[in-house]
Amino acid sequence: MSYLVLARKYRPQTFEEVVGQAHITQTLKNAIRGDRVAHALLFAGPRGIGKTSVARILAKAMNCKEGPIPVPCNVCTSCKEITDGIAVDVFEIDGASNRGINEIRELRENIKYMPGHSRCKIYIIDEVHMLTTEAFNALLKTLEEPPAHVLFMFATTEPRKIPITILSRCQRHDFKRISLEDILNHLKSICKETSLEISEESLRLLAREADGSMRDALSLLDQVMAYSEGTTTDDQVLDILGTVDRKVIFDLSSALLAHDVGKALALLDAVYNHGHDLKRLTMQLVEHFRHLLIVKLGHGSGPLVDVPIHELALMEQQIADVSQESLNQVFATLFQDEVGIRLSPQPKIALEMLFIKLCQLKPVVSFDQIISRLDHLTQAIGTGQDMARPKEVRQASEPETPPAPQEATAPEPRPASSDNLTQTWEQLLAVIGKECPTLVPTVEQASLTRIGKDFLEITVTGNSFHTARLRDKKSMASLHKVCDQFFKRRMKIKILESGKASPKKGEYKESDKERSLKKEALDHPLVTDALDVFKGRVVDVKIL
Repeated sequence: MSYLVLARKYRPQTFEEVVGQAHITQTLKNAIRGDRVAHALLFAGPRGIGKTSVARILAKAMNCKEGPIPVPCNVCTSCKEITDGIAVDVFEIDGASNRGINEIRELRENIKYMPGHSRCKIYIIDEVHMLTTEAFNALLKTLEEPPAHVLFMFATTEPRKIPITILSRCQRHDFKRISLEDILNHLKSICKETSLEISEESLRLLAREADGSMRDALSLLDQVMAYSEGTTTDDQVLDILGTVDRKVIFDLSSALLAHDVGKALALLDAVYNHGHDLKRLTMQLVEHFRHLLIVKLGHGSGPLVDVPIHELALMEQQIADVSQESLNQVFATLFQDEVGIRLSPQPKIALEMLFIKLCQLKPVVSFDQIISRLDHLTQAIGTGQDMARPKEVRQASEPETPPAPQEATAPEPRPASSDNLTQTWEQLLAVIGKECPTLVPTVEQASLTRIGKDFLEITVTGNSFHTARLRDKKSMASLHKVCDQFFKRRMKIKILESGKASPKKGEYKESDKERSLKKEALDHPLVTDALDVFKGRVVDVKIL
């Protein structure tokens, strides 16, 4: 076949043409200029990023007629043979199919001979981690002290599988994933050269699908060129790649954040009927919520979120009213359940269950909000303010009522004559309501029966619980304080209990234990503080 795929046609032939690996190409060029090229080099990194291409360029630079030179001429016989893969002194070995000890023994025998017509005999072993342990052991001595005319270059995607004894004998160069912008610019130059009309958005989608691999990006572009006839639309690219439109991802994520389970399931059903891979859709959602969370953290404009400017603006608008904790909760749930969807025999049902679960998540309150509310509660307890709503969350439509001017302090009521006990008791109740609001529910069940010069007698008409409540130490201290202030002298207080008729048949009679529990509940600090803050009173106490 005469057709060359783009990945081979546009394979870099010089160090300057290698995309995204400047830290390695500059090191190798400096090593060539200073005559410091190591006898064994290890190129490690992901697939399709230029490991073997750099090894070939280095082989040309070492064996070039003008060399060793950092920029091979690519016109001499040696350079042309290496480019065409027919050089007799450059051996490209597939480590996966030549992984046994016999192949390594043969290699050891061949390196003894001088190169045919080149300066160096070069061995390029691709996927070197596939060699067996015995093959690595057979290579150790030769790799450590090879003949002066031999140069080893190893390429691997999994350096962790290479024995440490081999790694210590090699100069290691780690290749990195090619950035999306570098891939995009390279694809633009190729499209311009081939006169392919395609939008930048489609090229960006191809670059994103390549996942840092230039070879994968060129293969996808080759597929698009074969599908289209001069002009390629965005819909055609989506059909070729089998990916979901970004608008659908935004609509689906918005429905999940809004807890709209109906809309989320309807969008999922449309994606499923279109024939898209639901497992791939899950990965796209995980990536999208990861971007949303990073944008919420304030790092969206950096390299962590590699998306177009208009998508970044849409993300900021989408999460304007969503808390960081809620986004983190959705992202963590998606990430944890992604494995189950990927391995599920029915991914649609599994994804529907996940969407329902996400829509049922309750909003998460941040620690800052909790601390703020606790601070407000503490201040309200200390100052006696209304704790129902903090001032900052009141609706704007509620005008803040200016504080009423303080009235002059009313003169304290004078005690009535001893004959008018009811009037005196009512005045006393008013003072108790101001000074000791927690006692109001109990004293309302009593009445003033006698008043003397230095004593008063209070008779409780309710049950024994109220009598015990008034007779406890704390209540008596409060009553003494109020009565002394009211009568302007020290008063002795006597609490009596009026006689009660025997309970009727079937009527419930309260036990001593229940009365004790009720008293303990009313004396609890939280109850008394709540009554003080809200200016309330206890209507009833139920023992469950």
